[in-house]
Amino acid sequence: MPHDIRTLSRRWFDEVWNNRRKDAIHELSHPQAHVFGLAEPGRSIDIADFLPFYERFLGAFPDIHIAVEDVLVEGDQSALRCRATGTHTGDAMGVPPTGKKVLFTAMIWTRWKDGKIIEGWNEVDMWGLMQQIAPPPPAHPTPQLKAL
Repeated sequence: MPHDIRTLSRRWFDEVWNNRRKDAIHELSHPQAHVFGLAEPGRSIDIADFLPFYERFLGAFPDIHIAVEDVLVEGDQSALRCRATGTHTGDAMGVPPTGKKVLFTAMIWTRWKDGKIIEGWNEVDMWGLMQQIAPPPPAHPTPQLKAL
């Protein structure tokens, strides 16, 4: 029986992130799933490594809400455009809590097998997120040009 990948894609964000259902991670992930974009470039992590990331992110943005704006489905794959909002009340990537409200976007590509995510690629606007919570860089003096 075919699975409704569009519904499953939305369900992941609603249950895992918006409803904080940690057990839904295992319900919706294939045991051999690999996730890209949450570690150094080109390296994937498995679900066991995803769980600490999930906990840290919820610790930094405990009220995060992810709105799935669009879902495109082709065969066993889905592509999602998402918008996330939340409040920075915990340590995020080395930045102490600021209490600032944030808004950032993401594009997620997933491949599904037997109704479960087997592969996920995450492109999150971390630059935009960090600009909202990180202190501004120190000002650099304007270089003085010497007259010839």
